[in-house]
Amino acid sequence: MAASRSKASAEEPNRRADIVRAAGRLFHEKGYSATTIRDIAGAVDMQSGSPFYHFKSKHDMLRAVVLEGMDTINTAVARAATSGKSPRATFEAMLRAHLDQLLGSAGRDFAATLLHESRHLDREAQAEVVALKDGYEAMWQQALNDLKQAGLIADDSPVARLFLMGALNWTVQWYRPDGSRSVAQIARQFARLLIDDTHRG
Repeated sequence: MAASRSKASAEEPNRRADIVRAAGRLFHEKGYSATTIRDIAGAVDMQSGSPFYHFKSKHDMLRAVVLEGMDTINTAVARAATSGKSPRATFEAMLRAHLDQLLGSAGRDFAATLLHESRHLDREAQAEVVALKDGYEAMWQQALNDLKQAGLIADDSPVARLFLMGALNWTVQWYRPDGSRSVAQIARQFARLLIDDTHRG
């Protein structure tokens, strides 16, 4: 086993990110249960046993897809949330960042896997997801609080936040890259749904 791992290391340097991307795409397309290690290895032109140099199991690949995808979207939205702009401009930037990550070519597979396949994670990994999710939603709650304080929205309750997150995440079900609306246009439309266009804060 040690010799085979050493050989894999020499033949497949720095392939972890490739495996995570391929796993995310296959989990999205086929579902976690129907995807095999052989499928994932084949998608990155590796021998069927080579992914085990980087991951202990298929479950570990799922964990990496979900947690690394969440980290990426967290980072993007946090950058928008701390931009120092007005409450409205900050909120619109956060909407755009979230949707860019969720619907962009690099993020769609991560998002779909998180939303539909994370139920296959074990209890420990699900606790990691919940902790990241709580921190992420706290940023959105603060943004809604700031909008309410600025007089731009009427409701900044947790229920309003849950409605917002549900609507944003559901876009993965209907958005098409070749559709009539760009991600930027969809983000602006989300903002208008919540904020009266007469307000320019």
